[in-house]
Amino acid sequence: MNARFQEAIAHFDAENAKDPYSETVGSEPVPRELLYARRLTDWVLKLEPKASEALQLAARCQHIRRWEIPRGEFPADKAGYHRWRTKLKSFHAEVAEKILCTCGYDDAMIARVRELNLKTKFPADPDSRRLEDALCLVFLEFQLEEFAQRTDREKVVNALRKSWAKMTEQGRKAALSLALTGKAGELVAEAIRRG
Repeated sequence: MNARFQEAIAHFDAENAKDPYSETVGSEPVPRELLYARRLTDWVLKLEPKASEALQLAARCQHIRRWEIPRGEFPADKAGYHRWRTKLKSFHAEVAEKILCTCGYDDAMIARVRELNLKTKFPADPDSRRLEDALCLVFLEFQLEEFAQRTDREKVVNALRKSWAKMTEQGRKAALSLALTGKAGELVAEAIRRG
């Protein structure tokens, strides 16, 4: 990719590197959202090695500075969760737009990345579908186990059923190739069985 793309990725990563929360990889702590952005990018490129520039940018900034809007600031009910998610999506898109503008991207590319971040054309848009597949795969591979430990089993199964329904056949094949064992494997199998 071009220098402008590399500059945007560096800016996104620098913002996510400020995350006060970290995850240990090997023996090194890595800022959580920086790690998430890299994992999401990796999955996008596994699913589509020739992913468009807009899709790669959208993947890298999908959760940019997410820690700044904590879940705890919203009611613990379903409506509160949806309000939190809606606010996050707009926040991520706004932060990304400013960075892309600083890097010299034109209005069309900025609008396209925003469209992908906000999922305004999901499920009709192929890039939006691919991004959703990658989001689901990052969750399954890296977050499901922890989520299952702190969440009611029925809620986990329902979340997995919804994720599975959004995924493409390619995404589902990739999910089935993951080495999900123990509770995570059981929950995915149950969700698929219950459709």
